[in-house]
Amino acid sequence: MKRILLAVFLSAAAGAVAAAQLYRWVDEKGNVEYRDTPPPKDAKKVEQRRINGSTIETSTPSYGTQLAAKNFPVTLWAYDCGDPCKNARALLARRGVPYTEKDPQADLKAFEKLTGGTGVPVLFVGTTKLIGYLESQWDDALDVAGYPRSAPVGAPKPPATPAPKPAAAQKPAPAGEPGAAQGTPTPSPQPTAQAPSPAGK
Repeated sequence: MKRILLAVFLSAAAGAVAAAQLYRWVDEKGNVEYRDTPPPKDAKKVEQRRINGSTIETSTPSYGTQLAAKNFPVTLWAYDCGDPCKNARALLARRGVPYTEKDPQADLKAFEKLTGGTGVPVLFVGTTKLIGYLESQWDDALDVAGYPRSAPVGAPKPPATPAPKPAAAQKPAPAGEPGAAQGTPTPSPQPTAQAPSPAGK
């Protein structure tokens, strides 16, 4: 009987720890307080965080992700090109990679000059260029750059940072009109890659 009561008590205690609340506030003397009980009514700068097991939820990326993003910033050139672009975005979200997304249709000439063609999606990891979506190549480039293989549990998925709008965006010509062959980016048939190198080197 004692063993059963002990087991019930321990499981209840473990459940309470797994879903604990942590409060942070500044008291009337300016001291920062951390407690598992709610702060007094006169507390200032109150923050509440939920503790799950041995982790605390935060909204900032891990140090490894921050370091990789600093040394090897990720830029995705894509638009609504179907499965290749959708899978590209899903891979970056699954790994928790912060990235900037640019639409090649906004400035097609600059995109062609940068990539040597009009195929999408195109991923830059630092100065490494990957044309077309091939999951294994993209994973390899992100691994070399130091991005984690998966986002931390409970971490919010980093949204794509939209690129700033160019002053005068060139509109691609609709299919069937003169200039259509060069006016619209197309999904890349064959993925290609270059060796990884840090941004700005």
